[in-house]
Amino acid sequence: MKLRRLVFPLLLVFVICGVAPVRFFSRDIGSRGGAVGCNIVWVAGFHPFDFSHYLIPYDSIRAFEDSDVDLAGTVIKTPTDGGIKLDVPVKYQDRFEKWKTELLSTDFGRQQWDTYANNKEFILTLVVSDKKGKGAGTDKYLWDENGKFVGATITLGDDLDRGYPDPIYYPVMNSLSAEDTSYSISGKLLAATKMSHEFGHVNQTSKANRTFLQLQNKLMPEYTSIFLKNGRDIQDKKLVDLANQMGGTPVEIWESREYWSEVNAMLFLKERISKENFYCFVFNKIRRNIEEYAKVYEQRFDQYTEFSSSPCWK
Repeated sequence: MKLRRLVFPLLLVFVICGVAPVRFFSRDIGSRGGAVGCNIVWVAGFHPFDFSHYLIPYDSIRAFEDSDVDLAGTVIKTPTDGGIKLDVPVKYQDRFEKWKTELLSTDFGRQQWDTYANNKEFILTLVVSDKKGKGAGTDKYLWDENGKFVGATITLGDDLDRGYPDPIYYPVMNSLSAEDTSYSISGKLLAATKMSHEFGHVNQTSKANRTFLQLQNKLMPEYTSIFLKNGRDIQDKKLVDLANQMGGTPVEIWESREYWSEVNAMLFLKERISKENFYCFVFNKIRRNIEEYAKVYEQRFDQYTEFSSSPCWK
């Protein structure tokens, strides 16, 4: 299983070049870049070939988030009428309200929501669409003339309350898959956790530098071209130099972004299920997933007492 973490990204690079634009992320500052020339899916993740996250077989989804996202986005004037804007078809309004209510049932969820709902200089649009199915995506990034992040769109699948991401890149969301246990974990909890993950992407991008994203967009096609011509040798000096400029290789950049958003999902989940009988089942599974597939990212979770001081470890 450990090999999957290394093999999947490379395998997808070899097979899918030319199929879907790629989205890139900064290892150090958590920013995302844009679509590039050679359309490669670098990793198995939370996206449809667009970083398809390979979900568990008994309730799988081909993808969670789109990969064809330009994080450099569109430049607009600083909004004055921002906040959270909803684009939810009537037929999905009932289920969306259940997901939203679940998210807002925690102080953490309410804080995430209110941060954007009360910011008149930022437009966060929430969409529910059958095109996303069990997945979600964050795109349509907006920046003002001064390079300030001023908007984004989160699109939620109409079946967001179903489907569990693979544990390799999504140790938190995967932990909600009850498997053969007797625990009953609701779909609305799963949907709210996925929403928190997406809010994590917006939070990260708010700390990003648009100029750096543009640099990633510029260098990524060059990295891709060299990688495909040099026998897939990531130790090539030119690739090492490009990775240093970009803040990591495409795989490192992308997976770092996803793990930071999983921390956001974990913080929501900790508060929401702390009194549930399946709390330790879920958090023990998160820890196993991290130790098995993401040891290098363990400190990101451990720095929060919600994780490191969990009563489940006693």
